[in-house]
Amino acid sequence: MTPRIHPTALISPDNVEIGKNVSIGPYAIVEENVTIGDGCIIKAHSLIGARTTLGKNCRLFNGAVVGEIPQDLKYAHEETETILGDNVIVREYCTIHRGTTDRWKTTIGSNVLIMAYSHIGHDCVIGDNVIIANSCNMGGHVEVGDFVIIGGAVPIHQFVKIGNHAFIAGGFRITKDVPPYIRASNTPLTYNGLNSVGLHRRGFPSEAINNIKHAYTRIYRSHMNVSQAVEDIKKNMDITPEIHEILEFIKESTRGIIRG
Repeated sequence: MTPRIHPTALISPDNVEIGKNVSIGPYAIVEENVTIGDGCIIKAHSLIGARTTLGKNCRLFNGAVVGEIPQDLKYAHEETETILGDNVIVREYCTIHRGTTDRWKTTIGSNVLIMAYSHIGHDCVIGDNVIIANSCNMGGHVEVGDFVIIGGAVPIHQFVKIGNHAFIAGGFRITKDVPPYIRASNTPLTYNGLNSVGLHRRGFPSEAINNIKHAYTRIYRSHMNVSQAVEDIKKNMDITPEIHEILEFIKESTRGIIRG
């Protein structure tokens, strides 16, 4: 089917590609050098900024802003990008800003739900199958792994990393890196056990979950500091793919991981 574009929508004549069966609502704005994949729905008063790519079947709700310039005073109008995967839902009045020269792009994976009034800053990388609840605000350069769930009204400091399958309870500030597979809450944000429900739902076998639990017991529930716990895990545990991921996350952490 040909695109359905409301007569009040403003579409740049400069290199805009619109896929099949796309709907663009009243007063929506599409700037130059934009690609909109098949089946996308762009609702009223949405803005798609320059050099933005939407995958297939994305939905932008009323007032959503995707691909606007970053809130970075160093930004000098470099030709940076915003890229969304397939099946991304951006609810009302969310803002997603394009990259800077750090990464040159802001990237959102596929099957991501971003609820109303949330903000994703420049150069962020969001994985696949992520849920970001209402009014989350993340600074630039944040990295969020696959299958992460972030509760409502969570502010996330710039450069923070959140590991795969983590669950962040609503209303708590994130200033340090959150390792994979865990549940985090409290002020300051702390380890509060495994995201066991999520892991079971995603088909992790009980043995793998138990191994993850034993690793985090060493890291967070022992007399050892993090460096000592890591060495203990390397010496005394089988390094399964999940354990390897935990160790690599800790090794690559730049802000340090949250406390136990």
